Amino acid sequence: MSIDIANESGVEVDERELSRLARFVLDHMRLHPQAELSVLLVDEPTMAEHHLRWMDEPGPTDVLAFPMDELRPGREGEEPPQGLLGDVVLCPVVAERQAKEAGHSTEDELHLLTVHGILHLLGYDHGDPEEHQEMFGVQARLLAAWQPLREGGSR
Repeated sequence: MSIDIANESGVEVDERELSRLARFVLDHMRLHPQAELSVLLVDEPTMAEHHLRWMDEPGPTDVLAFPMDELRPGREGEEPPQGLLGDVVLCPVVAERQAKEAGHSTEDELHLLTVHGILHLLGYDHGDPEEHQEMFGVQARLLAAWQPLREGGSR
């Protein structure tokens, strides 16, 4: 599995831990061991540019997902799908603000956003109540399973 983490945000982030989390999620979602994922961390102006260009919405956002090969989670007993999963773009500064509002660490927020972005790459969405319930349920289960495996714990 190829997971590329590039931090262009100017904010110190535990890239190794994000990579471990991404691998954990891809394994649990039964993606092919050769699936490829890119995670890019950017500053607010860059995220605002991406948000306007790709979503036609002003201002920075927390996470954007750009799927490539439209991979879907593998099913038990089937050959897992392989190919380029796509790119997840995170903004640590926005994540930090959201973490404060939510009452948890920036690291926790970045983990949540990483899982959220990967699920979008896998075709999950939250546009209607049923989709929202399914996506956020999977997200919560993945984060709960990840929690005991974290290296540094919550900060």
